[in-house]
Formats: sequence, structure tokens, C-alpha cells
Amino acid sequence: MNNQERQALIKASWQLHAQIETSYLADPAAKGSAEWSEKHRLLLADMAIHLLQSALKPGDLDTARLAQNLYAILVVADDFLPESGMKNFSQDLLLRTATLSQTEAVSPDN
Repeated sequence: MNNQERQALIKASWQLHAQIETSYLADPAAKGSAEWSEKHRLLLADMAIHLLQSALKPGDLDTARLAQNLYAILVVADDFLPESGMKNFSQDLLLRTATLSQTEAVSPDN
């Protein structure tokens, strides 16, 4: 896929993002209510679009941004799969990514 195709998909994703975000913000459901799950699904979709945008962005993959996207998805998904331990894994992902970033920053090769 060339950069022009990537940019076209990213541009289209912003339209989807706007629709999902508008619906999310307009939804009056409160946490704990019966309607909360549907609103939370919109948040999960929003996070998935951000992952798509990060993955398709031309150039090198921004691994810090990738970790942030995955963290957000895991935290939101944990509410749907509470026995999965995704929230714990998401914390571990951030800690490992931060440690890796610090190691790279002090590496003599940099």
C-alpha cells in the first residue's frame, strides 16, 4: 500500500471517528446503567479507529503510540471480559514499553 492510499484510508477513518464520537458524546447513559454497555462499545470502536490510524500512518510505526492505542483498547475491553485479566495485561504493557523506551534512550547506539 502506498502513502497516498494510506492517507486516503486515514482521512476516511476521521469521518467514521467523528460519527462515533458524536454518538458517544450524545449518549446520556451513565456507568452502571443498562445502556452503559452500548455506549462503552462506541468507546471501544473509537479506540479501534485510533489504532487503525496509527498502523496506517506513513513512515515508521510509532511504537509508543501503538502501545497507547493497545492500552486503551485493553482497558475498555476489560469491562466486557472482566475475567480475562486484560486490565492487568494493559498495565504490564505500559510498564514494559516505558522500560524499553528508557533503555533505548540511554543506549550507547543512540
